Amino acid sequence: MEHMIELEKKTDDENLQKLYRVGSMTAFLIAILLLGEIFVYSLIPGRDSAAEIFELFRENAFAGLLLFDLLGMISYLLFIPFILSLYMILKKSNFAIMSWGTILFFVGISVFFSNNTGFSVLTLSRQYEIATTMEEKNMLIASCKTMITLFDVNAFLVSYVIVSVAWTMISYVMLKSKNFSRNAAYAGLFAGLSGIVAEIIENTLNQFLMVSIGFYFLAIVFLIIWVILSGRQLYKVGFNYQF
Repeated sequence: MEHMIELEKKTDDENLQKLYRVGSMTAFLIAILLLGEIFVYSLIPGRDSAAEIFELFRENAFAGLLLFDLLGMISYLLFIPFILSLYMILKKSNFAIMSWGTILFFVGISVFFSNNTGFSVLTLSRQYEIATTMEEKNMLIASCKTMITLFDVNAFLVSYVIVSVAWTMISYVMLKSKNFSRNAAYAGLFAGLSGIVAEIIENTLNQFLMVSIGFYFLAIVFLIIWVILSGRQLYKVGFNYQF
């Protein structure tokens, strides 16, 4: 019986090591994608109207999907093993907060994926190209406006606030843990709080739009630092299990 228990514990430890290794690798990939997002929103000009969005998709469908946060979609998928790795390590420090933070993260990305309308707009843009009457074109433009609103409000605003709260909660627990550096914890806290502040300013104080953009930039920078520092620690743990 004791031998079986030891074997089970060894198997569990090996599985955790594999999870930490995957979590560390995805952390560094996330950092690259987040850097890519900075370039995307710097280089691809924003389009205000549905007609302009259709024109962008007609010229370059990939650029259109990037404008609808294609890199964010990939990043969120990569965040899954990363967040699960942090949960397995940090749940011993504060099970309640880590559980709620992890749950909120998955709620946030579920909202994002269910309301990201990039591929729907791509389909509408192709229908718009072959539409022959103004009535058809107007209907497609109206549908596109709805898709843009869903993306701006639900996929971006709501989901971003939820995941920012999740990152803040997880980083708070990280701050109390001896397994991660305080620099990593503070970077995560600043990333989450900066994102929340950016959303509040953008959606309540339109005259301070440039200030909100500044906070968005800070949020991405701190998030990159957070995933790199945390990923480095996960890499160490993954190849030398000590917990």
